[in-house]
Amino acid sequence: MSNYGPPPGAPQDPSGQAAPAYGQGPSSPPPPPPPAPGYGAAPAGYGAAPSAYGATPPYASWGARVGAAIIDGLLGAVSMIPFYVGYGLFIGGAAAGSSEYDAETGMYTTGEPNGALMAIGGILAFVGFFVLLAFLFWNYGLKQGKTGYTIGKGVLGIKVVKEADGQVLGTWFSIGRFFVHYLDQLACYIGYLWPLWDEKRQTFADKILSTIVIAEPKQK
Repeated sequence: MSNYGPPPGAPQDPSGQAAPAYGQGPSSPPPPPPPAPGYGAAPAGYGAAPSAYGATPPYASWGARVGAAIIDGLLGAVSMIPFYVGYGLFIGGAAAGSSEYDAETGMYTTGEPNGALMAIGGILAFVGFFVLLAFLFWNYGLKQGKTGYTIGKGVLGIKVVKEADGQVLGTWFSIGRFFVHYLDQLACYIGYLWPLWDEKRQTFADKILSTIVIAEPKQK
């Protein structure tokens, strides 16, 4: 004959029902669902911290960096054409008043400087200087700071970013990096050669500011 009730002496819970025997407790509740990713979670791919990928970032080659610098330097030289022309006109106007030796009289004569030519040359040189400053500010500050690319870097498919999080530098940080690069010129430009053997292919300026240059072709 089956016994459907609790055995005599079984412990009772406050509700009057017998407590489950050892090993016959209720089944465990299902685990809660995994939490949804928080707002602003870093997406997969480059752009988050390099350590997030568990692999080395695609550092740009030294040759690509040199090629980009040459392109940017040539464009800077083109932007200085008004300065060169103005400087030449200014010197030419001033030379008109230089002393000349007269073989017949054996004396030196001094002409009058060409004031108009000097004025035009001075204005052109002044304008050319500010054209150069505007180009440098746009190329190395605004463009590189917001996108990671100068014109030269975009052509060669390389990009400068922060080492900590892979984000672009911002305008003023990017301009500061331009000036810190002057430290790379010390000791026979050894800082510019440093990426040849450096593990992260950084110049002195990159190490000081914790920036890296990666191979990342600009999307069209």
